[in-house]
Amino acid sequence: MEYVRLGSTGLEVSPIALGTWRFGMEHEETGIVETGREEAHELLDAYADRGGNFIDTANVYGGGDSERWIGEWLAERDREQFVVASKVYWSDVSRFDDNLSRKNVRAEVEASLDKLGTDYLDILYLHRFDDETPIERTLRTIDDLVSEGKVHHVGLSTAEAWKLTKGLWKADVNNYEAFTVTQPEYSAVYREPIVDELDQPPEHKEPIAEYLDVCRDQDLAVCPYSPLHGGFLTGKYERVDGEIRAPDGSRAEIDQAFESDYVADAAWNVLEEVRAVATEVEATPAQVSLRWLIDHDDLTIVPIIGARTIDQLDENLGAVDVSLSEDQWERIDAAVDA
Repeated sequence: MEYVRLGSTGLEVSPIALGTWRFGMEHEETGIVETGREEAHELLDAYADRGGNFIDTANVYGGGDSERWIGEWLAERDREQFVVASKVYWSDVSRFDDNLSRKNVRAEVEASLDKLGTDYLDILYLHRFDDETPIERTLRTIDDLVSEGKVHHVGLSTAEAWKLTKGLWKADVNNYEAFTVTQPEYSAVYREPIVDELDQPPEHKEPIAEYLDVCRDQDLAVCPYSPLHGGFLTGKYERVDGEIRAPDGSRAEIDQAFESDYVADAAWNVLEEVRAVATEVEATPAQVSLRWLIDHDDLTIVPIIGARTIDQLDENLGAVDVSLSEDQWERIDAAVDA
């Protein structure tokens, strides 16, 4: 597997990152745990054995189990061979966990380092933007953590474009460590027209076009989550008489918010084009969808996959061997407006 340079960080990472938000995740409505400890370690083994080195987690995933299980796994590996990203904003460290104050950032980072069994995080994302704490105070705290060697690079996950820009400006004028990596939701389906058509979209859903413009201008790497739109772009869903038909055990069955949060009418236009291109290049819809992200020529995009099985992992990693023509890429790009 050939590595790619992660924006201006200098890090060399696999072109597809392994997301671990499913590790220990239990759905409130169904009680189903998506990925247990043994399955998590098997996925990590398979990912590393296939050349993957970029692991994405967060202190809140699985109530902390994701970081703990990764830490157990890393203890048997060479830590320096892996790029580990985690996030700060929510945790069970204290009751003051929904902010980016100096107290909370430090407490959460120390807890993450302890659970992961490591001295440093390669990337620390702000999981959300804290409107009540001046961003320069948060960045000053992280700048100190960088100086101490506990954090190497800082990123921003879900936020509006203007907040990303504000954070970059505050870092620049104060000479603090600035964002170099971002983690928005982005896929061939999830783009600004789709957001406008969703029925009462969740508050954290941000229009993506302006956000990506900032990333282009500032040479920020983009590591999108939900690159397959919650599994929709795998092609396993069908729409019959206006209703979604989903296979047993799929996300649509275990997550009651799937249809309202993820699937809008224009999404089916994109899926149809993705399926057509997949047939042409003898690949799967999932592989074509991931390749479409990777092939942005004006952005460094490293999608984060959330495979539940090794078969899914292998299918997704197969995207690195898929080739799309310029015409095929543009057809998928335009399908969202069809």
